[in-house]
Amino acid sequence: MLQFIVDVLIRTSDIMLVAVGLSVVYSLVKFPNVAHVQYAMLGAFSTLGLTRAGLPFSIALIGACAVTGIIAVLLNVLVFRRLLRSGSSIAMIGSLAISMIVIAFILGVAGSRPLRYSSGLSSPITLGSTVISVDQITSIACGFGCVALLAILLFKTGVGRSMRAMSSNPALAAATGVDGARVVNGITFLSGALAALGGTMLGLTETVHVGLGTNLLLPVFAAAILGGLGNPLGAAAGALLISIAETLVTNLDFGWMFGRSDVYVPVTYISAASFLILLIALLFKPYGLFDREVRRV
Repeated sequence: MLQFIVDVLIRTSDIMLVAVGLSVVYSLVKFPNVAHVQYAMLGAFSTLGLTRAGLPFSIALIGACAVTGIIAVLLNVLVFRRLLRSGSSIAMIGSLAISMIVIAFILGVAGSRPLRYSSGLSSPITLGSTVISVDQITSIACGFGCVALLAILLFKTGVGRSMRAMSSNPALAAATGVDGARVVNGITFLSGALAALGGTMLGLTETVHVGLGTNLLLPVFAAAILGGLGNPLGAAAGALLISIAETLVTNLDFGWMFGRSDVYVPVTYISAASFLILLIALLFKPYGLFDREVRRV
């Protein structure tokens, strides 16, 4: 049971930061940015490049988050804001094009071979039959810690109040003196930084490769939709539910169906759990579990 909980927490931390960033930006710009998952891949490669340039891992991580956040803001200002004038559907298609361009760029620079961060090997922590590494503990702590800090930002600060006002009624927020462009750029930077952090943590526990962002696409969008697009804390809860479902599917023994033991669903089919949950959510709760007024594209 403890191993199951650990696996769920690890998987949740893998997708939570990216899903939360996607949802918080959607609440302002009102279109699903497909390229957002590639910010995670870009952040992981940026951290890798900076560490290989000689920077300590922590400094490299901060630099990668900052660079990715700036790129997210530039893309929003130069590309997505203009595409939104033609409608949210056009902006979504444009984000898919940006996603393909980012993948092609990384392929040309770093290649397709999986890479790892050059860090010393640490002894794993053993609790009975449960084994967890220090890197996995770091990933879990970063994921849940950053979501807690984001909750404080959203509900206890003036920036959070401005963001929620912009999300609910942009015209009224502007009339009361809220600088809409500044709020959107700030939140876009934050979402890009969170995605870079999530991608780096995923690369820390697994590998850094060009498919990192693409592999996150389905679970991240499933978590964001399940939690209610535009509801960042709902996206965090959605990530937890998706992780429970995926871990449960791959840990259940279906041998009773075939008259023998040790029959498990292959890990390669793990995305089927996300598909199933997403389909059920769209059928019965199309606006998500925690939001009744999601605007769909």
